[in-house]
Amino acid sequence: MSLRMTKTVKFTKMHGAGNDYIYVDTMLYDLKHPEVLARRWSAPHTGIGSDGLVLIGRSATPEADFTMRIFNADGSEAMMCGNASRCVGKYVYERGLTDKTEVRLLTLSGVKILRLEVAGGVVGRVTVDMLAPRLSDARFYVPGLDIRQGVFVSMGNPHYVIFTDDVEEAGLEGPLLERHAAFPERCNIEFARVLPEGRIRTRVWERGSGITQACGTGACATAVAACLTGRAGRSSDIIMDGGTLHVEWRQADEHVYLTGPAEFVFEGEIWV
Repeated sequence: MSLRMTKTVKFTKMHGAGNDYIYVDTMLYDLKHPEVLARRWSAPHTGIGSDGLVLIGRSATPEADFTMRIFNADGSEAMMCGNASRCVGKYVYERGLTDKTEVRLLTLSGVKILRLEVAGGVVGRVTVDMLAPRLSDARFYVPGLDIRQGVFVSMGNPHYVIFTDDVEEAGLEGPLLERHAAFPERCNIEFARVLPEGRIRTRVWERGSGITQACGTGACATAVAACLTGRAGRSSDIIMDGGTLHVEWRQADEHVYLTGPAEFVFEGEIWV
């Protein structure tokens, strides 16, 4: 299929639990400078409005079926996004780009396996194998703020999970913690409160995007941190502003599995 030489690009707006991105099929469009387009198109008043831009491509390697690149609203490139991954699974299946219900997606943090739940040709929920987390015992102090004891978890991108009774504090401390000297590549910050029956209320300050309605890797990091500290078991429902995601940290393979919805919002064309 040849690329279209045009000044406009067709895009699809999708969200997973409220975490919304602009999706473009790069098998049809060759986008130059996606970091610039992510900033312009993500703007809420002068652009489309989103948490960032996702580029979907066909994989050139046999290990994967498709590729995903993610650019945050500030133009920085992200390593991985669980919510975006689920949306890509829905996109490629319902757009007829694959008939597989198990899709291998190449990201900057490796190949992720997407398992699609399909009924009547429509993808409902998607489970993503997020692989095994990487852990650290990092602790630090932010001048001018209370001492924050957190748990560092990497889900292919860095997360620092803080357990607190006031999850609304993310709006105050998120930007300071994101750029703390302990995190030379900046960090995603989770504020979490453990509730009864395996539920955890979580808000996320996403690196490069600020407060978002949901964060898939953030949900995974929160569940892992809660299990590590004895606050929860290996299976948790993570309640975020935009919806609830289910996370299971399986003992059999130590992989983290993220399950949640993926939804189309609208389609359109925009000038490049």
